Amino acid sequence: MLLIYVPEAPEPPAGTEPRDMNEAWVSYDKAVADAGIRVAGDALHGPASATTVRGAGNGSPETTDGPFAETREVLGGYYVLDLPDLDSALGWAGRCPATAAGGAVEVRPVVEFR
Repeated sequence: MLLIYVPEAPEPPAGTEPRDMNEAWVSYDKAVADAGIRVAGDALHGPASATTVRGAGNGSPETTDGPFAETREVLGGYYVLDLPDLDSALGWAGRCPATAAGGAVEVRPVVEFR
């Protein structure tokens, strides 16, 4: 799984326009689909639209608006890719447009419960 973190107010890389970043995302999404490795993937709305449900330790969960942690980067989207190994995942993560815009891509294996 690629967890894509972007600055809360992302700026396009120097010398590019916002539409260039949009085209980069469309191109990346097409490359993932054409490679036949895409299992799932979506962009997420900003943290202002988030709601967090947390166990309060008393058996009654508490609900708060927004994300749990204060951070300069927010979870902007994800991909679930079917790849043979970590090196392949790191290669696809490095090609993700988020990295060109100052963001980060966290690579994690998905746990399979049986």
